[in-house]
Amino acid sequence: MYPIAYSAAYEGEERNRLTVFFRALLVIPWMFVAALYGIAAYVAVIIAWFALVITGKYPQGLYDFNAGFVRMATRINGFYYLLTDAWPSFGGGEDPDYPVRTLIGPPKEEYSRAKVFFRILLLIPVFILLYVMGFILGVVSFIAWVVLLFTARLPAGLYKPMRIAAAYNAKALAYYFLLTEEFPPFWVEEEEEAPRFERSSPDHSLQTGPAGL
Repeated sequence: MYPIAYSAAYEGEERNRLTVFFRALLVIPWMFVAALYGIAAYVAVIIAWFALVITGKYPQGLYDFNAGFVRMATRINGFYYLLTDAWPSFGGGEDPDYPVRTLIGPPKEEYSRAKVFFRILLLIPVFILLYVMGFILGVVSFIAWVVLLFTARLPAGLYKPMRIAAAYNAKALAYYFLLTEEFPPFWVEEEEEAPRFERSSPDHSLQTGPAGL
């Protein structure tokens, strides 16, 4: 069971043409906040890399901080790429009511120092596939943008490849930020991938059942 799960609820009802048309402008405030958060997260992941190589453990504070960035980036991408019309929240906290989510379990008790040390090399195939998925997401979301302007509805045939590409993006981001040491799967249906993360304390993990359609 993969420790990072992506959930996106299909919105087949009529969408708001106005917010769809101006989506690239409307998302700017969230992009600005995400850019600032991202800078801090990149610093945090460097510190986490050293901690993991030396101790084999991911400091809980750094883990929560980086997991928050992944969750926030997932929500913003879902909004920007038209998977949802719902306004995303600012910050990296869990938002169980938002239609697009990334579910992240607690950190492992022990991480492989070798997999952490060589993460830059291990990321090469992930980056290649991420580029392909990003291209698919960009092209299909543009087609969806045009279709939504004319029909105000997102066809399921466009939604599914967008969801698959966005899911890989979220899992690749989590892998980059060392939240998991398992390669992001290329294709896993949400009904099969949503794990039940047991809550070990009030502050850290989450508990959720299967998500998505």
